[in-house]
Amino acid sequence: MSLTTIQLKAPYLIFLGEVDSPVYSKTGAGIVQWRPELVAGQLRFAGNQLSLGVPDMTVQQAVKAGVKSIIIGVAPVGGKIEDEWLKVLEEAAKLGIDVVSGLHHRLESFPGLVAAANKSGAQLVNVRTPASGLPVGSGKKRSGKRLLMVGTDCAVGKKYTALAMAQALQEKNVQATFRATGQTGIMIAGSGIPIDTVVADFVSGAAEVLSPDNADDHWDVIEGQGSILHPGYAAVSLGLLHGSQPDAFIVCHEPTRTTMEGFPAAAMPTVQQCIDLTIQCGKLTNPAIRCVGVSVNTSRLPEKDRIPYLEQLAQETQLPCVDPILTGCEALVQNLF
Repeated sequence: MSLTTIQLKAPYLIFLGEVDSPVYSKTGAGIVQWRPELVAGQLRFAGNQLSLGVPDMTVQQAVKAGVKSIIIGVAPVGGKIEDEWLKVLEEAAKLGIDVVSGLHHRLESFPGLVAAANKSGAQLVNVRTPASGLPVGSGKKRSGKRLLMVGTDCAVGKKYTALAMAQALQEKNVQATFRATGQTGIMIAGSGIPIDTVVADFVSGAAEVLSPDNADDHWDVIEGQGSILHPGYAAVSLGLLHGSQPDAFIVCHEPTRTTMEGFPAAAMPTVQQCIDLTIQCGKLTNPAIRCVGVSVNTSRLPEKDRIPYLEQLAQETQLPCVDPILTGCEALVQNLF
């Protein structure tokens, strides 16, 4: 089976609407970070102070600037497309701009949006489209090597770390491929499997398809999803772990949270808890699984505390601990070999 491949028309207008949380705008932020040459601007509602660092545009201004696609760059809990959003998306579609969504709600379920697109010829693109014909996981050993990102929570830097690691390995002339498992990663890479759309019985099989047999020295760098310690998303994380059969994994962590983002009754696990449970569960399909380090998003820590935090965590875990933006990934790459 081939991976989902998407072709989006550039340049893009990133839709933010009223969403002002960096956690829930990571789709737009990820595209701006990794494919800035494709982004013309952002569209945010009045009063929204969140900015991706690109020009603000209305739909009309976007048309004049030659924008070809408006991408919903936010994913709040529940993923609902609000009525106010639809007004903007319909206006864009009427003017011939493709509408791209990575949310669970399919764009075709909104009659007004469909009518606007049909009239202009604009495309409605659902990135989170379930893959078909997936197998049940076999647990069979595959050639090649695999590096999986795991998290203590959602939105802690798994995608960013995977992209940074793939890039760092390639710069060292190591064969490495970023494997996308979420909508933003698929938008950046152009292919992948949106793992949270897969029926539970086939999640581990999907992960096997995502990272097939390869050259013995090739690394598949697999974007993680959720956390195996998360009350809502542990199931998809566990299936992805078993199917990936990782030779190595990196724990991704956000140090200022006391509870999981959007789940105030769920206490944040420690990095060590995540390491221990990942090894325990991962041994089912790869007895040689090991943790090679920790990737920390330190952006919410006071600047003076960031490096000391990494040093303290490294002492506690006896593993390299980095912030990919602050320190780079070199220590993680070195510990991979």
